Amino acid sequence: MSQAITRRAGLGLAALLCALAPLSLALGPAGAETGGPEISFEIPEPGSVPPTLGAEAFERIYEVVSHPRCANCHVGEDNRPMWSGPSYGAPRPHGMNITAGESRIGAETLLCSTCHRTNGDFDTDPHAPPRAGLDWRLPPVEFQWFDRSAAQVCAQLSDPERTGGRDWVELARHLTEDAGHRGFVLWGWNPGGGREPAPYSLQTHVEDILTWGAAGMPCPES
Repeated sequence: MSQAITRRAGLGLAALLCALAPLSLALGPAGAETGGPEISFEIPEPGSVPPTLGAEAFERIYEVVSHPRCANCHVGEDNRPMWSGPSYGAPRPHGMNITAGESRIGAETLLCSTCHRTNGDFDTDPHAPPRAGLDWRLPPVEFQWFDRSAAQVCAQLSDPERTGGRDWVELARHLTEDAGHRGFVLWGWNPGGGREPAPYSLQTHVEDILTWGAAGMPCPES
């Protein structure tokens, strides 16, 4: 397993984790039965990663979650997805006066699935509604990332009451499970339609979550 992790790690983080400490629980590859990518890694012992490396990992985590591919749907209580990124100029709410409502799927107004089809083929035409292998919806309001600082996001990800009861290991597991269904997590790095993907890679993002968690989940001050 360790050799496989070393080969797969885009930035060599897995090799670093193997050298730092014994590895405890292994999470196997995601997507073996659903067509998603194989993401294989092992979980480092808590406290085995220096806080400085954990802080560096969180900087990359924040780059990912604050990117338009992630943050545009991780919105707050107004339930309005955003349009932002290099091709949009100033950020603005989703066109057509779209609101996902408290249901976060548009049940009160217009279902997200009216335009956003459930389809694991991400390769859409430019400006066509993106699609994913899971039913399109906004994440829970507790997962707001849009217009949130690194400190605010870090505090949220550190709090199981705001992550659906997930600790750092379960956050990593959530990423791999979603990707195994060719869901929104995987779409963020393969958005189709000429859209800019999230930075780094899903493999690196999962490893950064584990690095940050094993380091004690250090958070920036602002």
